[in-house]
Amino acid sequence: MWLSMGNEGWEVAEALAARGINAFVLKYRLQPTAATLEEMEARMKQRFAEAEELAKKTGQPHKRPGGDLSNQLADAEAAYALIKSRAKEWNVDMKKLGMMGFSAGARLTMATALESKKVQLAFIAPIYGSMEAVEVPKNAPPLFAAIAVDDFLFHGEAGLIKSWYDAKIPVEFHLYQNGGHGFGLGNPDRTSNKWFDTFIYWLDVNGFLKK
Repeated sequence: MWLSMGNEGWEVAEALAARGINAFVLKYRLQPTAATLEEMEARMKQRFAEAEELAKKTGQPHKRPGGDLSNQLADAEAAYALIKSRAKEWNVDMKKLGMMGFSAGARLTMATALESKKVQLAFIAPIYGSMEAVEVPKNAPPLFAAIAVDDFLFHGEAGLIKSWYDAKIPVEFHLYQNGGHGFGLGNPDRTSNKWFDTFIYWLDVNGFLKK
C-alpha cells in the first residue's frame, strides 16, 4: 500500500489551513505495496471479504477489516503525543482535535478511534474507507464519512453508519453518485467534488471551528 502525500495529504492540509484550521499530515509506516493498482484492489477486496466472513462466523461486527495496523497505530499515537506536548506553542485546542484519513488513512483513522487508549479525538472523518459495521465504544467521537457509489470499496451497504447510529453518537454520511476511489479534494465533473465544503460546514455547525 502507499501514501498519497499530495492530493490526500498536503493539498488537504493546505485547504484546511486556508480556512484557519491547524492541520498536520501524518506520514506513517505501511504494509508492502502491490506492484499494480489492480493487484492492490484485489488484495483490499480479499481483506474486506475475509473480515466480513469472520464477522459472519462470530456473529459480531469486526473492529476493522484485516491486516496488522500496530505500526501505523503507534505512529498515530506518537504524532498525537507530539501535538499535545506542543499544543500551546502551535495554538492547538486538544478538545477540538480530530483525525481525517483517505482510503488506507481512513482505515487508520478508524483504528485510532476504536482501539487506541492514548488518543482522544473530538471527531473523525474517514473518507472513502470501509463501510463495514464495527463495534463502537461508548466514548467514540462524532463521525463524518464520504464515499462514492462507483468506489470499489462500496458494496451498497453502510454498516459503519448504522453502527454509529445504533450507538447514538452523531454521524453524518455522504454517498456520492460518482467520484471513484482516491478523489481527494475532488475531480472535475463528479458529484463528490463538493464534499470538502460540506465537511467544513459540518465542523462549523458542530462547534469545532469556534475559538
